[in-house]
Amino acid sequence: MEYIVSARKYRPMTFDSVVGQSTIATTLKNAVKSGKLAHAYLFSGPRGVGKTTCARIFAKAINCFNPTDDGEACGQCESCQSFNEQRSLNIFELDAASNNGIEHIKSLIEQTRVPPQVGKYKVFIIDEVHQLSTAAFNAFLKTLEEPPAHVIFILATTEKQKLLPTIISRCQLYDFERMRVSDMVAHLKHVAEQEGYRYEEEALHLIAEKADGGMRDALSIFDQTASYCQGNITYEKVVEDLNVLDADNYFRLIDLALEGKVADMMVLFDSVLNKGFDGGQVIAGLASHVRYVMLAREEATSHLIDKSESLRQRYHQQAQRCQPRFLFNALRILNDCDLNYRQSGHKRLLAELALIEVAQLTQGEDDPPGGRRPTQILKPIFNTEEQSKENGGITATTNYIHASAATPPSDAPAATEPAMPQSATATTPAVEPQSVATTHQPNPQTVTSRQVLSFKSLQQAQESAIEEEELPATDEQAAFTQEMLSEQWMAMCGRMAKSQPGLAVRLKNVSPQLTPPASVMLLLPNEDLARQVRNIEKRILKTLVNNLHNNTITLCLQVDPAAFGTSVLTDQEFLVKLKQDYPLFRKMCDQLQLEQV
Repeated sequence: MEYIVSARKYRPMTFDSVVGQSTIATTLKNAVKSGKLAHAYLFSGPRGVGKTTCARIFAKAINCFNPTDDGEACGQCESCQSFNEQRSLNIFELDAASNNGIEHIKSLIEQTRVPPQVGKYKVFIIDEVHQLSTAAFNAFLKTLEEPPAHVIFILATTEKQKLLPTIISRCQLYDFERMRVSDMVAHLKHVAEQEGYRYEEEALHLIAEKADGGMRDALSIFDQTASYCQGNITYEKVVEDLNVLDADNYFRLIDLALEGKVADMMVLFDSVLNKGFDGGQVIAGLASHVRYVMLAREEATSHLIDKSESLRQRYHQQAQRCQPRFLFNALRILNDCDLNYRQSGHKRLLAELALIEVAQLTQGEDDPPGGRRPTQILKPIFNTEEQSKENGGITATTNYIHASAATPPSDAPAATEPAMPQSATATTPAVEPQSVATTHQPNPQTVTSRQVLSFKSLQQAQESAIEEEELPATDEQAAFTQEMLSEQWMAMCGRMAKSQPGLAVRLKNVSPQLTPPASVMLLLPNEDLARQVRNIEKRILKTLVNNLHNNTITLCLQVDPAAFGTSVLTDQEFLVKLKQDYPLFRKMCDQLQLEQV
């Protein structure tokens, strides 16, 4: 007996047997039942979703002598019998992919002039109509718009956008959708039962997912796996035959991420790659898995998981261990990785970084990369006070921080910040008592000046507007490495960029050097940057002490322009250099009595 593939053997013969397109099938049945037939129909949609099948069933029902009450063909009359035996003279199929010239369309137009010998209508089914040439389309327009009364055209295409608008406007449009996994699984169960195969429901779900919404593809994969499994279709055999990534890998990756086991995640990812899978495929599959876990958290969205019941239960169990914030951030990270994967020069590294970021989500936003948690989540250490306009002027409120240990006046509130080690302020230049008394005599903590500030004075006010913030003291003297120091320095500069972006950029170019046991050397390019660092030296020191868990850290500032190659000059130094290099410029400045402001 000749073997027939399942896609042909179990092709629907009635509207009721069409899978996944119930709305379109009902509409066509009602048209047959009422006798209200259009002269042209356009069926569009992805491959393997039933366009040509519905066109044949519709053509058969149109010419049936005794249609049923619900619009189905009877299957017993002469017209139905001739159609079933493929000898009908009233139904013509034209493959536009191989008959796309103007001469083929002219031949078709000639056939439309001959009325049907048996039945009511001549039905012309043109498959892949988008491949007709432009000349063939233009020759077809008039006949398509006003065909003879006994002619009905059914056009089928997978790429509707390639059709001329004048063709689309002359047809009734029917858009076929991709089939749902549940519908395909139900049909595969029917086929397996008819063939006498044993099966696991999860295996059929995997076949349906692999088909990507096309029933013809699902039946072709079903035949392939049935041959490999020898009639016993199991999940493990289907995974092995189709070479797809098992869902267990995704469950294990998320479990390891929740436990913070980055090393185990890297080992598992490497084992998956060694099986021949692409890193982008793993990232995309993991993103889909996280989406399913997120949907499983709520009863209202659980029905959107188009998986088997056993997998739904596993998603629900894992969802109970995942916080919504973790799932949302993981989806964002994986989606960004998926978007950048094709353009990346080091694809594996990009995928591994995404997995590491997902694992770090459980440690909190401000945790150090090494996994050590600080005793308290630290806020940004650099803040500027708000400047508000009042009566046409600018009111600037400045909190001054003194690096030296100066005694506040009696009317000032007592200091509450913890005392720092003596070594922590050893490098801070002493402030002369006279200058402190004259500058901050009214109030050493807050000075309010109501005046219109120039750009330079406003910039100085912003640099001085550092809010004193209580930070927890620590008794730890933990050892730290140069790498840990550099990581904390860059993290501090990143937080500082929100309030003082200019200073943050300059400090990012400074590389702090660790001198054991706990001395930090800051090599600066010029005195201007050194002055700004001294203004906030105490805050920098507190940040390093708390984040590195060591209260013996000391700071040492050194200005060395030669160490930075090209010297970074201040405005005053740049003006002096111009006068030295260009005598005419110096002479002009002297004659016009120009000075820097």
